[in-house]
Amino acid sequence: MALTVMLLVPLLAAIALVAIPGESRAERRIALGASVVTAVLAVVVVATRAEVDAPWIRSLGVRWHFGVDGVSAALVLLTALLTVGVVAHALSGPIPKGGTGSTFLGCILLVETGALGTFLARDAILFFIAFEVVLVPMWVLIRRFGDDHVPDEARADAAGRFVLFTVLGSTLMLVGILFLVHHQGTSDLAVLAARHGEGLARPLEIAIAAVLLLGLGIKVPLWPLHTWLPSAHTIAPTAGSVLLAAVLLKMGTYGIVRLVVPTVPAGIAALAPLLAVLGVVGILWGGLACLVERDLKRLIAYSSVAHMGFVALAIASGSETGLQAALFGNIAHGVVAALLFLVVGELKERWGSADLRVARAALRDKAPRLGGVLVVGLAGALGLPGLISFWGEFLALYATWSPAEGRPVTLLRVCVLLGAVGLALAAGYSLRVARIVWAGEGSEAAVGPAAEAVVDTRGVRWGVMLALVVVIVVLGVAPHLLLSLSDAAASGLITGTGVAP
Repeated sequence: MALTVMLLVPLLAAIALVAIPGESRAERRIALGASVVTAVLAVVVVATRAEVDAPWIRSLGVRWHFGVDGVSAALVLLTALLTVGVVAHALSGPIPKGGTGSTFLGCILLVETGALGTFLARDAILFFIAFEVVLVPMWVLIRRFGDDHVPDEARADAAGRFVLFTVLGSTLMLVGILFLVHHQGTSDLAVLAARHGEGLARPLEIAIAAVLLLGLGIKVPLWPLHTWLPSAHTIAPTAGSVLLAAVLLKMGTYGIVRLVVPTVPAGIAALAPLLAVLGVVGILWGGLACLVERDLKRLIAYSSVAHMGFVALAIASGSETGLQAALFGNIAHGVVAALLFLVVGELKERWGSADLRVARAALRDKAPRLGGVLVVGLAGALGLPGLISFWGEFLALYATWSPAEGRPVTLLRVCVLLGAVGLALAAGYSLRVARIVWAGEGSEAAVGPAAEAVVDTRGVRWGVMLALVVVIVVLGVAPHLLLSLSDAAASGLITGTGVAP
């Protein structure tokens, strides 16, 4: 019961908000109340491992089947709790221009509904439908509520790229799902995982895995399928960037773990070398791009490509540790990227742009709170030991160095060495940003408004950022709190023995 209500609350609230004409005080209460109720229910659902299973489309054998397990528990909590922070952050300032506040908040809740449905779905067709729910509201956030400092054509281009790329990925994913369901005779993900590719010819298994990986790789995104991401992040409002980085990208990697790894194991094993190479190229490409990128928001977008490369590398290892690393890395990047986009969004509001070439006053002197959380976010991005990202990246490299049996050890170890170079690049671009923004390199040349002190963050926005900092530190010091959630589940996916409740 709690699970069904959890999915209905943000959906009904979103419909109500979109139906509200113009501006209304009620919209704030509805949006914040719905997000808080959903978060509370998410905690209950995860704690009780709730599940709902009922017939839906009987003629096709599709069931209304949602449930929580060790693979999805952390992602459900991340989505629900982060949405509370995003809504509270949005309500503490002006709504981006481009439409009514009710439409803006309704789109945020629709994205939450689709993401929760994706992480909870236990039927392949239901998984696809929930996955697609997020596309239209995210397009609206980018197209209508995107950066009003850029021409309308730029917003249209960014939103158009987002839709075209992700719809292409969706089409490929649907083709792969239909082939899998047709040949296995069921769309139940638990049954598909238990069969572990049994009954599928090896060429067919490889073909299904290739189509699914290509479709989901666009959504991750893997290099070279990432070209839609920087423009979408740059144009999107702060709420859109946070949800895109912390939730939507995780749906792609989660899809690989849930839909590909357990159902076509021989296919993913055959394609593991390619997945590892694409992952490590993304790590290096993203790191090098960040070293020269001049727009701070775009820089963080490229860093996301690099971080997702570590997740792909971990999955390619084929081991239980690698799967644990991928799941941990998903959460780590979600929290760190959310913090960085909130900080950069705050700075862009005050500066009017995120151009690193403009000389500005040092944050450490003028806005110590913003400067402090920026440094924590950058430290998390470079994988500093003691912070959350370290464990995802370290475990990814560790697992890839000693991959599962049948994986090309030499190739994967070369990828590990190149991935370590990517860590050095991450340190380089993180320190570059800290030197320019936090320490104020060149600030003596600042003139006019750029030389003035930045108003420091406070109130609700400071509270949201501080909460993310706490998560980054706590899970960095005590990673077992997160690893213990997915331990048994990761083993079940690799061996085909099922997923622990």
